[in-house]
This record gives sequence, structure tokens and C-alpha cells, in this order.
Amino acid sequence: MTTATHDARSPVDPDDILIRVDVLNKYYPVRSMKLFGSEESAIKAVNGVSFQIARGETLGLVGESGCGKSTTGRVVLRLEEPTSGEVWFDGIDLATLDAESLRMIRKRMQVVFQDSADSLNPRMSTGRTIAEPLRIYEMGTDAEIKQKVADLMELVGLNPAWAKRFPHEFSGGQRQRINIARALAIDPDFIILDEPISALDVSIQAQVVNLLADLQARLGLTYLFIAHDLAMVRHISDRIAVMYLGRIVETADANAIFEEPLHPYTQALISAVPLADPKIERTRIPIVLEGEVPSPGNLPAGCVFHPRCPQAVDRCRTEVPEFREFTPGRFVACHLVDEAGSHVVERRGL
Repeated sequence: MTTATHDARSPVDPDDILIRVDVLNKYYPVRSMKLFGSEESAIKAVNGVSFQIARGETLGLVGESGCGKSTTGRVVLRLEEPTSGEVWFDGIDLATLDAESLRMIRKRMQVVFQDSADSLNPRMSTGRTIAEPLRIYEMGTDAEIKQKVADLMELVGLNPAWAKRFPHEFSGGQRQRINIARALAIDPDFIILDEPISALDVSIQAQVVNLLADLQARLGLTYLFIAHDLAMVRHISDRIAVMYLGRIVETADANAIFEEPLHPYTQALISAVPLADPKIERTRIPIVLEGEVPSPGNLPAGCVFHPRCPQAVDRCRTEVPEFREFTPGRFVACHLVDEAGSHVVERRGL
């Protein structure tokens, strides 16, 4: 099976798919001034991306900063409008919804952002912050909302007695727990976690990730987990999609990505993850990518990764690779991988 789009499909029954994204594009027009007039181009932040997420599953979306991960999440939620493509939620095409219908379906789709402080109103107490979505959607009486807030704070590991405290009175990890409680307030099915731990101390990151995994198991949540910390992504994700310059270049089961990465970009990312065994770590030769990431406003011809790929051949410079499925759920866009899923060029440092 082959497909021309960058499709991170899930090997499950179609009826179990909660999120389906088809050939999603988000371009930002740019006008540059020339000596004789002006010229219009576009920043291709998201470029032909497709993926599916099953109910109760976590899809990890990884890649370098600026590759389009967060933009993908915002467009999926329609916080930004796509240039083209489709986003389906539980069988509903979000593009067909009017403003009120979209507002109502957003009860089932929430987001936790990276910066825990900027995500909270400094003038609102914790209790008011968590209660706000409940009041917007008129979900209960004042007494019922107060009890729901206390239950949510306890659920995420916060003392309900702290409901009158303000954001500046909490640590970064505690503020992120407040954001998680707010996202859970209206009982969503799907949550986009946009770099939810990158601004936290290392000692706190694992606690928050474990909390998210526990909440998923208890509440049946579905996650899109956006991050660049591959170790944490592996810990929480069922599958991982690797993104580069607005395109998904590889997707597979989380363990398969780490144990047998196929795309040269994935190999480079994995080689940068420190190993727990110091003996192996000392002997390992990491893959160092040279050169700068090309501008999404001036994408290279052929494979977008070829200017930095240590294994690129002439074909990579002229022909866009198909995103092919080698085994169920295992896709990769690379000319250097043969039909058996083996790399035709010797790997380095893995």
C-alpha cells in the first residue's frame, strides 16, 4: 500500500478512530518587496499532513523546534483555520460546523499549552480558573461547580483548600496541574498536550507525565502529545509520528521507532537521546546533522531533509519520497529504505 500524503495511520478498526486528519495544510502568506513591485510567497508550516488517532490512544508528535508541531495542534482544534485539508472528530467534519456547533463540540476537545504561567489569568484564583469552562457551558449550579472544582483539584494532585490561591503562589508543576484540571473540567474526550512539560524542572516532568498517563487510564482520554523530549514521548505514547519541515517523515509503534528507526532524520533524533548505560553511551557515535534547517518559505526540491541528510543520493535531491507502509502501521518517507523496511545505506551511531 502506498499513499502520496504524509499519513500517520493507526492500525485499528476505522470505527475506533476518534481523530482523522486528511492532507492538512497551513500556509502563511508572505509578501516581499522587490525593486519593481512585490512578490508573494508562503510559509508552509504544515504541508500535506495526515494522521489518525484511535480512542484511548496517545500519538506522540516529535521534531525540532519550528517543524510545525504546535501549528498542527492549533489547526486541528481550529484555533487557526487550515489553508486546506480536513479534520474529522468522531466522524464529524469540523469544517462544516457553524460557530455555535463548533463551540459545543469543543467541550470534547481541549488543550494544555507549554507555558503554565501564561496560560493562567494572574488575576483569577485557582478555583475560578478551573470553574470558568463549567460556567461558560452552564454545567451545574454554584454548589455543584464548587464541588466539581474540589474534585478536579484532588484528581490532579492539588489540595482543594488551595482554591483561593493565585497562580504566582504555585510552582511551575503545580500551575500545569491547574491547567490540566481546567482542561478536564468539561469532561473532554480528546486533549492536545502542546509541550506540556518542556518548561518544567526535570524532576517534575516525570511526575506530570505519570499523572497524564494515569488520567488517561482512568478517564479513557485520547491524547496528541506534542514534544521534543523523545524519552518522555516514548514513555507516554502508543505511536510516534516524526515531523520535519511541516511533513511527517516516519510513524510507527513507539518501541519500534526507538529500536529500529528507518528515516535518517529519526535516526539522528534517536541517537541524540542519552542512554542510561554509561558503558554503551561512551562507545556510541551520535549522528550530527550539519547545516541549517531550510526555510519553510523556500523548501528544497525532492526530499525536504536531503540538504542535511548524511546519506542523501541524487534521487533524494529531485524526487519527493512516497510515504509508504512497510508493515501494518509502519510508514516512512525515504528513498533509502527498501521494500522490506531495511535501510540500503549503513546506519551510523545506533
